[in-house]
Amino acid sequence: MSELITYLKEFKMQLINKIIYKHRFISVCSAWTTAGGIFLFLLIQTGCKKLVEVDAPFTSINVGNVYTNDATAVAVLTGIYTKMSLSDVRFSDGGLISLSLFPGLSSDELTLYNLSNENERQYYSNALNNLNNIDFWVEIYPIIFIANSAIESLTNATGLTPVVKQQLIGEAKFIRAFCYFYLVNLYGDVPLVTGTDYTINALLSRTSMTKVWEQIVTDLKDAQSLLSTNYLDATLLNVTTEKVRPTKWAATALLARAYLYIGDEVQAEAQATVVINNSSLYSLDTLNSVFLKNSNEAIWQLQPVGAGVAANTGAGRLFILPAGGPNLFDHPVYLSDNITNSFETGDQRKTSWVNSITVSGATYYYPYKYKIGAVNTSTNEYIMVLRLGEQYLVRAEARAQQGNIAGAAADLNIIRTRAGLMNTTAATQVGLLAAIQRERKVELFTEWGHRWLDLKRTNMVDAVMSEVTPQKGGTWNTNWQWYPIILSELKANPNLVQNIGY
Repeated sequence: MSELITYLKEFKMQLINKIIYKHRFISVCSAWTTAGGIFLFLLIQTGCKKLVEVDAPFTSINVGNVYTNDATAVAVLTGIYTKMSLSDVRFSDGGLISLSLFPGLSSDELTLYNLSNENERQYYSNALNNLNNIDFWVEIYPIIFIANSAIESLTNATGLTPVVKQQLIGEAKFIRAFCYFYLVNLYGDVPLVTGTDYTINALLSRTSMTKVWEQIVTDLKDAQSLLSTNYLDATLLNVTTEKVRPTKWAATALLARAYLYIGDEVQAEAQATVVINNSSLYSLDTLNSVFLKNSNEAIWQLQPVGAGVAANTGAGRLFILPAGGPNLFDHPVYLSDNITNSFETGDQRKTSWVNSITVSGATYYYPYKYKIGAVNTSTNEYIMVLRLGEQYLVRAEARAQQGNIAGAAADLNIIRTRAGLMNTTAATQVGLLAAIQRERKVELFTEWGHRWLDLKRTNMVDAVMSEVTPQKGGTWNTNWQWYPIILSELKANPNLVQNIGY
């Protein structure tokens, strides 16, 4: 282990020295820096004890060496998952700068306790600026670069076990699609970076959303054909019950979601059906079991790599309020009245997935999907990324859009029954589509920005935010549904154009 860390330190420095004074990412310098940093950070911080066990050593130092050995090649992709599982990074689900927090503040899900908190207030009042906003762009593109580098290097690698090589290429394509899914939904047109040549990447302009979506679909189709149908352990050679690496089913679930977003309801239904029909792997859990590690409902989860109070999810530590209630720093938000009032009478999700605390006569409701907050205990909850419940709602919406009212209602009712509710009374296409969106609101709240993305893709964002934003101390502008590109990126690349309204 010590030999590998020494190698990686030297490896990282060689990569940095090659280009560090030339360009930044999107021009790629920081991507190379981040690539080495993620890999090294993973191994040092986790001590290789959770997700990956790596044999050492190398005697020469170059990028190719990483992809001549199964273990170190696997570790590159593992490093991405580890990065995403940390609560102090932007591209994660949970924590003070996460995809569950900021899109939740942008939408109608969360209430900000103290408006003097500048980072959170910008999102909450829908008044972002491009100087100091917490920017997802600069977190996601380095991950894309690592995926691109992995795809290029693995394609030409000859020393890996064939099934390991195939799985890793599939994982890299899946991760690239996952990253672009969020970029295109948060920013609109974005540079489509699929290679590693910084002289090209440095000056890329923004690519149309249509082209980015085409790449997402292509990558996910490729991932479907490459990824294992089984969950694999750290060697990628043995089957495991740990659902922490992408599979064919994860690619299929994300593809179903992507097709729904781009309006291909036929394919959205077909792909969701493939996942739903895989009853040997997936079934709906009881509400209190959904977010446990390796739950029956989990399609893909991220494994926390911390210890002590960080052994479980960042979302649990962020959202579960302490005895003193919300505060300026570690617990700045609680659930909005808009969310808590959206649960129907008898909805058991309000009992199981929402909790409250009363402080000085004021009651604060908070997300309670994850039950473990900042307490020193063993790891019992993993970060949910893709789950079966969403697939039923994807298929319900796809069926409703095609006029299959009975089929859509049947899928919707499966989710409602799990929540302890009666069957939907919606009997028309318009009524059923509205019912599905209401169900998504109370089923998927505070998970990876679903509500914010749903408002935008269904063209409800102006109607909802025109009412909600003034309640949050802001004024709504339709241009603000797209986040701004941070100023430093605009300065680094003269071909980048800022989103309208900033």
